[in-house]
Amino acid sequence: MNRFIASTCVALFLTGCSVSDVVPSFWDDNQSWKITDVYLKTVRLDCEQPHLPQVSAIRDDLTWFQLYSESKGFLQQDVLKVIAPMQKTVEDFYRRSQDTQGSRAYCESKKRIMITQAKKSASAVMWRF
Repeated sequence: MNRFIASTCVALFLTGCSVSDVVPSFWDDNQSWKITDVYLKTVRLDCEQPHLPQVSAIRDDLTWFQLYSESKGFLQQDVLKVIAPMQKTVEDFYRRSQDTQGSRAYCESKKRIMITQAKKSASAVMWRF
């Protein structure tokens, strides 16, 4: 009987280790502050002004968020997945802004997408407990 209980405990423990990818991360003040900063910079993006410095600042904040989260360890995979779509959008906008200023219509379109992504990311990061 003791062997059965020990075997069951070991099996449950090993199963728990294999599902660490689905364990949600917990509230972090720094992540909450930074994702709010990303959201604010996205909302304040002025398509009449040069795009590159503004998009570069958003990109830097997302990179900070990613590096900080990765440094915290494996339990941060959920927040990294949340910001991944926005990182791709910002990276595309950044690359295009390096070559040329781009049109106002392009900027407005990207801005709308980024605001939606930033809002969803901020909500997901801020509502953890």
